[in-house]
Amino acid sequence: MCVIKKAERGDLQAILQLQCLAYQSEAELFGSRDIPPLKQTLDEVLEEFRSGIILKMVDDKNAIIGSVRAQERDGTVYIGKLMVHPEHRHKGYGTMLLSEIEKCFPDKRYELFTSTRSLDNIRLYQKLGYTIFARKAVNDELEFVYMEKNDKY
Repeated sequence: MCVIKKAERGDLQAILQLQCLAYQSEAELFGSRDIPPLKQTLDEVLEEFRSGIILKMVDDKNAIIGSVRAQERDGTVYIGKLMVHPEHRHKGYGTMLLSEIEKCFPDKRYELFTSTRSLDNIRLYQKLGYTIFARKAVNDELEFVYMEKNDKY
């Protein structure tokens, strides 16, 4: 049985380690480990902890197997770093985490982004009511799609 709750400061190192593991599959899509989630520092995660909400999903042994974070700015909730341990994927945990972070910020506009190569992510977000509203090329290899969901109305 998995439980989702707010992460505590003492969880951040474990969440960063999970992030490094979970984002390997994203790195493989590009044939490069040079992606922001794999270069993020503990200090940067701590800053996100201070400025928003980080949720963790723990298993029955209290091990962190998933996480997501968000912060609100100007009426929009920016959601990021939705991750599930590779051994626990395709069990609905990503859906549960995303739904739970939305509940932390009811009746808002939600925004997130992912790589155009992350087709599983795009399908998941679309299934949960997100629509693509913009694309942004970072370089010749990397393009992001920006997706939104508006629960304000």
